[in-house]
Amino acid sequence: MKNNSKINSWLTNLNLSHPLVISGPCSAETEEQLLTIAHQLKNTDTSILRAGIWKPRTRPGNFEGVGKIGLQWLQKAKKETGLLTATEVANPKHVELALQHDVDVLWIGARTTVSPFSVQEIAEALKGVNKIVLVKNPVNPDLALWIGAIERIYDTGITQLGAIHRGFSAYGKSKYRNTPEWQIPIDLKLHLPNLPLLLDPSHIGGRRKLIFDLCQTALDLNYDGFMIEAHHQPDEAWSDAKQQITPKVLEEITKKLIVRKKAESESEFTNTIKLLRSQIDATDTKILQVLGNRMEIAEEIGRLKKENNVAILQSKRWDEILETMIAIGNENKLSKDFVEKLFKAIHQESIAHQKKVINKN
Repeated sequence: MKNNSKINSWLTNLNLSHPLVISGPCSAETEEQLLTIAHQLKNTDTSILRAGIWKPRTRPGNFEGVGKIGLQWLQKAKKETGLLTATEVANPKHVELALQHDVDVLWIGARTTVSPFSVQEIAEALKGVNKIVLVKNPVNPDLALWIGAIERIYDTGITQLGAIHRGFSAYGKSKYRNTPEWQIPIDLKLHLPNLPLLLDPSHIGGRRKLIFDLCQTALDLNYDGFMIEAHHQPDEAWSDAKQQITPKVLEEITKKLIVRKKAESESEFTNTIKLLRSQIDATDTKILQVLGNRMEIAEEIGRLKKENNVAILQSKRWDEILETMIAIGNENKLSKDFVEKLFKAIHQESIAHQKKVINKN
């Protein structure tokens, strides 16, 4: 994609005075449900109504979408509210049906992005079509795979493109359903500066209380908008109930968000340092989350030592850790003195956690 200057034109053409908002239920459930939500969303900053028609589920037996009939409901919602419509497509048949029902925006989901074969088939089905196509990041943190999916769509003549950051799967406990890994979408933006970038805080957070902070972080990092799941009765939703919000809450969130505008009086230096500081804040948060996970592991070790009546401090193991970390630090341009201080502090905190476990009655 050496020449990607045209891929932001669709966002400009929407003439928005605020970040783009795509919203709607995780799944279209009934005609009444979808129309009710659409009519409530038309009075918010929402420009595009989203609804899952086909739902790729991790395990069989869960609700997998209403299928084709849901596209008819989307058409009706568009006619009644004037909102553009969007849905996920995972194969050429989905594309064909979505086009037949005049869906305005098609997005490729995280589970599809991981398969170049599937993306290529969708790209071929879209050849010659004048639609907006958004590509979610792959499930795993793989920037090349994300860029490759976007390139496949672009190479078949689609120029109305965008990317959706929905977070990445990670093994182990986290405050997020999918970890943000902010540096990956930042790198995507550096690679494709004209590509609109949207945040999906619903799938990153997995809980509605995290949505505002995630959206604000995205604006601080110069994202162009959001895809947020909304439902008139979130707790009754047939899929992903915990991460959906009401249209009223969506309106409250978008009103509170602060858009970082570039004032004419601000120098390039000022704007650049704001962006870099936002990246540092996101990285620092991740460091603390990782350290929190490390302390949970230390507590497990403490329980094991207690059961086997083993001393907390194992000097040989500690010397091995420090020697290894100093070597890794050197490879990453970190001084020996800094690494020693850092890991001595981490070691002391680990010992404190293990002591609490061992001394607990």
